Amino acid sequence: MFDAGVNLLDKRFDPFAVIENAIEAGISGLLVISSDLDESQAAQDFCNQYTSKACQLRFTAGVHPHAAKTWDSQSSHQLKLIAADKLCVAIGECGLDFNRNFSSPEEQEYAFTEQLKLAKCLSMGLYLHERDAFKQQLQLLNKYAGDVRFKIAHCFTGNEVQLSAYLAMGCYIGITGWLDDEKRAFDLRSAVKNLPLHRLLLETDAPYLFPKSIRPRAKNNEPKFLGAIASVFAALTNNDIVDVKQASMFNAAKLFLSD
Repeated sequence: MFDAGVNLLDKRFDPFAVIENAIEAGISGLLVISSDLDESQAAQDFCNQYTSKACQLRFTAGVHPHAAKTWDSQSSHQLKLIAADKLCVAIGECGLDFNRNFSSPEEQEYAFTEQLKLAKCLSMGLYLHERDAFKQQLQLLNKYAGDVRFKIAHCFTGNEVQLSAYLAMGCYIGITGWLDDEKRAFDLRSAVKNLPLHRLLLETDAPYLFPKSIRPRAKNNEPKFLGAIASVFAALTNNDIVDVKQASMFNAAKLFLSD
């Protein structure tokens, strides 16, 4: 299996221990996701220094909407340099988050638009974050991201209408442990019944979104718990868990590991 979204350099983690735990659980690859330029640089450094073939690492480079206020005249150039690395597979996390507005909506839309343009220029993928801004995000994607290499709706938590819109745009859909929350994930648990396996990516978003079906609860979520998400998805969609795991691995390999 391949974990399509891990905050591996979070200060709560010993990244080497997390990788070893993942390998023991049968995880053969991790996508290290970034939220600002400093973290993007750190992800690049770490992925290039990690040499074990037991777990393949790839990374994203981008500026999360929370950090959009840090975007300046040099950001696009700096991001372009990092994204040139052969292990960088997508621009992101990028997108819009109007839930808390740690950066203003105007700052978010500007930083997002610049990253959409960069992904198109570099023929790279997009690793998307969205919260309480679906309409605006879709408008910008339709305007600027028609022919990027691929699009991933990271940590999708939306409803059937939103899922249908993303699928119509050709997006892959990242499913996390949020699916395992019967109280908060009602819309998502219904929507995934319409998610075809050829668009599925499984991700933990570790150390966040610990699957509620795992007892006892660990302090942090880790890639080693990815199988629990596969189990919940399989049960909700009446798919064989082997098919779910294989499909997610095939999709990840196609997007992240192919030349």
